[in-house]
Amino acid sequence: MKDYGLDLHCTMLLEDYREKLPVYSLLQQVVMKKLKDLVKQAGIELNSMESRIKAEESFAGKLERKGSKYQSITDITDIFGARIITFYNEDVDRIASMAESLFDIDWANSIDKRKMHQFDSFGYNSLHYICRLPKTIFYDEQYPELNEIPFELQMRTALQHVWSAIQHDIGYKSEIETPLEYHRALSRLAGMLELADNEFSRIRTDISDYRRQIQSLVQDGKLEEVLLDGDAFRSYTETQPFDKLNKRIAAITQAELHQSSPMPYLKLLRAMGMNTLGDVERMIKENDDDAYQLALFQLGSTDIDILSSNVGLQNLCIVHILKSDGGKQGIKWMFDIINGKSEHNNAMAEIILKQASKLAFMNK
Repeated sequence: MKDYGLDLHCTMLLEDYREKLPVYSLLQQVVMKKLKDLVKQAGIELNSMESRIKAEESFAGKLERKGSKYQSITDITDIFGARIITFYNEDVDRIASMAESLFDIDWANSIDKRKMHQFDSFGYNSLHYICRLPKTIFYDEQYPELNEIPFELQMRTALQHVWSAIQHDIGYKSEIETPLEYHRALSRLAGMLELADNEFSRIRTDISDYRRQIQSLVQDGKLEEVLLDGDAFRSYTETQPFDKLNKRIAAITQAELHQSSPMPYLKLLRAMGMNTLGDVERMIKENDDDAYQLALFQLGSTDIDILSSNVGLQNLCIVHILKSDGGKQGIKWMFDIINGKSEHNNAMAEIILKQASKLAFMNK
């Protein structure tokens, strides 16, 4: 084994480290499994979750610099460390709350660097907990010391992590005297990143509020007040507005409905001049029976047993286009939007126009 030239006390700590490496490895496995399970259960999307056990050379270097501070290996809190990087500030708080419920926290040695408020402290705005694994969630008779080992849990946002990594890469430390111009430049960047971190959280909150408002308006049937966008259309389709027509069409041949996303039709509906969910609702009411008659003509002499759940919406759009004098080119244009441009779309449009030409709504 490598001799690092340490004094007797530090050499004994190093030997203890080597002996306990299997215990630290088990601790790492248990802690990371518990954290991953909790995060998954809470539905929090992370940038990353990582952990490490301090390498021997790094540990020896720490002993060389600070070994006299430690009476035993359990005084060293960062031999095993975990880091959770979130996308949003509020998720740091959620992770912290989960850690508090899961582990025993050494509050005296834990640090919330977000509350220090130095003018250039953004890169260090992590939340650092010193934790121990309680016996109530894991105990191994073969390794009873497992529950006495402290470990460090860092929690920060992705922007805080990037800033910290950049500072480390350029060797910047706020306590080291550097030319004022560099302090100013770095402080400006830190302020911009902190503002961005806060703005991402604010925007996410505003979007969540908007989605809740949209869902409430849709549920209350106030469709004229809801602009036709992705969130609104998704909330609207959850109420299954095309379900009744789909079932009528499927009953023609006793077909099974295969669920398909209606979202590709959003671009088409907007291109057709529909601005609110109320416009879509009117299209359904005005064209429902004609869309069914078109399907009856298309399917009546077939034995098709599987249909897309977009069959009703597609026929509604076809009828709307034909009533607006869109003709064959209008139908081809529809297929170009929802399926991408293709010569097949032209052939499909020709067939559909021929089928529809015999229906009552085309001969008024």
